[in-house]
Parts: sequence; structure tokens; C-alpha cells
Amino acid sequence: MRLDINSSILIFGGSGTIGSSTALHLARKGYRNIRVLDVYPIPSAQSAGNDLNKIMGTSLRNPVDRQLSLEAEDAWSNDPTFSPYYHRSGRLDCCGSSDVINDLRDTVAKLENAGLGHTVEWLDTDAQIIQRVPQLASSNIQGWKGIFFERGGWLAAAKAIDSVGSELMRHGVQFSFGDSGTFQSLILSDDGKTCSGAVTKDGTRYLADRVVLASGAWTPSLVDLEDQCCSKAWVYAHMQLTPEEVKEYVDCPVVYNEDIGFFFEPNEDGIIKVCDEFPGFARYKMHQPFGASKPTLVSIPRSHARHPTDTYPDASEITIRKAIAAFLPNFKDKELFNRAMCWCADTADANLLVCEHPRWKGCFVATGDSGHSFKLLPIIGIHIVELLEGTLQEDLREAWRWRPGSGDARKSRRAARAKDLADLPGWKHDSVDTERETQITV
Repeated sequence: MRLDINSSILIFGGSGTIGSSTALHLARKGYRNIRVLDVYPIPSAQSAGNDLNKIMGTSLRNPVDRQLSLEAEDAWSNDPTFSPYYHRSGRLDCCGSSDVINDLRDTVAKLENAGLGHTVEWLDTDAQIIQRVPQLASSNIQGWKGIFFERGGWLAAAKAIDSVGSELMRHGVQFSFGDSGTFQSLILSDDGKTCSGAVTKDGTRYLADRVVLASGAWTPSLVDLEDQCCSKAWVYAHMQLTPEEVKEYVDCPVVYNEDIGFFFEPNEDGIIKVCDEFPGFARYKMHQPFGASKPTLVSIPRSHARHPTDTYPDASEITIRKAIAAFLPNFKDKELFNRAMCWCADTADANLLVCEHPRWKGCFVATGDSGHSFKLLPIIGIHIVELLEGTLQEDLREAWRWRPGSGDARKSRRAARAKDLADLPGWKHDSVDTERETQITV
């Protein structure tokens, strides 16, 4: 059945990045019967997007990424729902290892070939890097080379999603949270081939013309995705700067080093977020998602919102401290707080998984963010609406198609496979370990 403005649409994970964007663009097109479902209100307390900040920059892995990056940069710059949360501090990608330096040179070449050479500056010496990022003057960057993106920067993530939530309320979008927003199962036709709604944890049955599972790292535990996605955690920690320390780092570009990690300028409260760089952590449990024929090992996130004493593995304290010593040596002894893990869903090729589920007509999955989708918050919903309406452009449809067996999502495009948290001490500080956590987020 073709959609019209009165068609009913359920969006699970609607308090996170992809789900809220989908609801926003449905509402902007005049759809009148949209329901956002999630465990937590916008911005979801367990959403990867509910974060202090995220990197903004141009991705050139393929033409689809380039198109989406340019669309996103335009929306962050000009859409009033999002523009207050885009901080154009600039972005430095840098490294001292030969392999990564070659990758940086390749990035510059790709930008030039795409007619975007004017957006990037090659930095060949330590002095050139320090000229662009004087905050690195006390760091040991001997032998580093880099590229500087004048138009890059960072996004105030949680505030941006909260802004989307405010607009959704103005449009009259319906919300269901808690057990009435937690996915339990689909409602299928007698032949099992058509989805006509969903049942939530409290037993509420919602009938709908379309069901969208935009549930991020939780999606593989909700429905059978045939191992196309692996839920992984990345880690971060915060540092509190004094007012005098903040002055030196105001307008500092985002600094990203593929071998070490990255950090952001302090926010308005003087907090700096530091992340390391590694292949991610998984958390495997025997679990039977909806539609699976039997229980199997699935990486299931453990919600920090439900387990607030969770931090990160002992090994991450070492790598986070290493990143601080490299980038911010003056703060190497500063106290860390809010040590935490952020959950995303990787695909084997790092492209999104956004398509109709091949087994259930009317059920759509929108996940596979692979750690780089937050910048798409203003525009990804445009293309998901196109998918629902049957007008999605062919190259996006091909990149985001259902593709089981296409590679190892546990490794994705990284150097190694994700380690299992079960093998890593230090992160779990309570005695609760729910075997079937299926909270919805993105």
C-alpha cells in the first residue's frame, strides 16, 4: 500500500539519531500519524547520540558518503533546528606513522578529484601543524603530518537531538516511552510475510502501515539481521578544566590521530572529552532475536543508563591516558570522570543498513551507523522517508541494501576484530548482567 499523509508509521529508537531524523522529516512532509517509541525520552539516555560532542567532517570513502557529507554540512550550517549546535572550530587529522600519512595524502587527492581541494590544507611539518593548532605546541609531534579542514569542527550532540525533539512536539508527533516504547515483537499477517505493526514490552499492540527499526546498536538483538551488524562499544572520558585553562583551548580544532585517538575543545562548562582509537568492544550473549530460528551469539549492548556504575575496561584507562599524554601533556595527571562506553552498530563495509526487511513487507531497518552517522542527523531522515515512499535514489539503495554474508561485521574496516568485554576486567561495577537486554536506542 502506498503511503499518504494519513498513513500510520511507528519508529522504534525514535529518541536517537536515525530515528529522530526519520520522524522529523516525515513530520516536515506533513505526515500526520507518526509515533516515536523508545525506552527513554529524547534525547535517549542510552543513545550514542546523547553525547557531549561528535566530530563533523567530510567523508570520501565512496560517492555516497561524499554526497551525504555535503548535504549534512549544508544542513548543519543553514537549518535553524541544527545550526546553533555546529561549532566550526576546524579539524586536524594527523599522524606520524607512514601508513596513515599515505592515507592522509590519499584523502587530499580524493578531495582534489572531487573538486573539494580548496576545503583542505596539507601540513607537512611540525611547525605548520602548530601554526594551525597552537595548543599542540607542548606535544611531541615530531614527524607528524596532517590535513586541516577549515570547515570541520564538532557538533553539540545531545543538544541537537533535543532540538529535534522540540520540533517533533511542535508538529504533534506522538510518543511512547518506557515499557510501552520497548520493542517486543512484530505483528505479522497469517502467512508471515507482511508486517502490520508491533507489540511492546507492556503488551501494547500498535497497528501501522510501516514499522521502522531505527534502534542502532540494539537492532541486532531485536530482529534477525543475519549477522550483518555487530554492536560495539567505544570509550571516552572527560576532564574538567579551570577557567584559566579553558582560555588556552577556546576554539581549538578537533584533533584526530588514527593511531592514538582524538579530543575536542572544552564545552561551555570547561569539559574536554578524550577518546582513544581501537577496534571496539563487543558483548556476546546467547540470544534469539525476533525472526531467528534459534538462539545464537549476538553482541548485545549493556545500557549505561540502566547500569550507571559501568565504566570501561582497565586497558582503556591506559590508552585514554596515552592519548592525553600525546595531545594534552600538561593535563596528563588531571583527574578523569564520566568514564563510559558508547555503543554503535558496525556493518562489514561500514555502509548503513537501511532497507526493507526481505522477510516482512512493511518492516524497515535503519541501522549500521558504524560510528560515523551522527553528522547525518539533519538529513538521514530525508532519505529514509524516500525509502518508505519508494523514491530512494539507486546508488543509496545499493549501498544500504540487505547484504548478509558480505563480510565480517565484527572487524568491519578496522585493523582487528572487536574484543569481547567478557574477557576484559575493570568496566563492570555492579552484580547485574541482564542476559536479554533489548532496550532501544541509536
